[in-house]
Amino acid sequence: MFSQSSLEMLETVARLGSFSAAAVALHKVPSAISYGVRQVEQELGVVLFQRQARKVVLTAAGEIFIAQARLLLQQMETTKAQTRRAGFGWQSTLRLTLDNVVKLDQLKPLIETFYATFDFAELQINMEVFNGSWEAIAQRRADIVLGATTAVPVHGDFELREMGALDWLFVMSPRHPCAALPVLDEASVSPYPAICLDDTSIELPKRHTGFFPQQRRLLLPNWYSAIECLRNGVGVGYVPRHIAQAQIARGALVERALDEAKPLSQCCMVWRNDSKHRLVEWMVDYLGDSAQLHRDWLA
Repeated sequence: MFSQSSLEMLETVARLGSFSAAAVALHKVPSAISYGVRQVEQELGVVLFQRQARKVVLTAAGEIFIAQARLLLQQMETTKAQTRRAGFGWQSTLRLTLDNVVKLDQLKPLIETFYATFDFAELQINMEVFNGSWEAIAQRRADIVLGATTAVPVHGDFELREMGALDWLFVMSPRHPCAALPVLDEASVSPYPAICLDDTSIELPKRHTGFFPQQRRLLLPNWYSAIECLRNGVGVGYVPRHIAQAQIARGALVERALDEAKPLSQCCMVWRNDSKHRLVEWMVDYLGDSAQLHRDWLA
């Protein structure tokens, strides 16, 4: 209904309180300003400015109109800036998915650095488990995934950077019956639930940490709930070393040797490579090489 120039003219008149002052600011003659205001008032069917001897004052209707005009002008500028940035590959949102196995020590500095660097962009951080991480990037719900397994279950134009192996410990409560046994094997462990995280994938085959064929699983949504179940003696299971070691140090869990191969967890960072997205480029560079990725997120 109104052009940007007409809204800017009306806002200037309201701010300066004078047709002549607005004319000077906008490099126009006062009659052009007066005519432009009158045209808008006729189109609206209301008076926006009360004309006085040396100034103009907003009417009640004018107050409402100018408040909305300022919002519209701000939205126009935001839209133009976002469009220009997108044209040069700067999107407004970066979607980062963390596999639940990664540690979160570096998440706070990552967020703070991102928001200090980009005053126009937002981070969207999600968490998935095992193949749910691959499903997120395959379905374009993620731009970058940290901690995905290197057994790639999907096809696509991806870039991968190795993060190294995730170390697992077989743990339980010190009060659990298995903790008192001199040797643990399949027969002694199988009667008790295996504490496992539930793979968040919907369409891809689900993966889980190690358990015996005759052992029933207790599937949980995250390591917080898994640790609580382990601490309370509900079951036994494999836990990433960086999560388990604090619980072991305070005596809430104990580590036991088990004559069974640990879960295979070679991990990687993966990101989409089929479109230009300069926030992705920045984040991949910020997260560093394989050694830094392992140190910051898995070690």
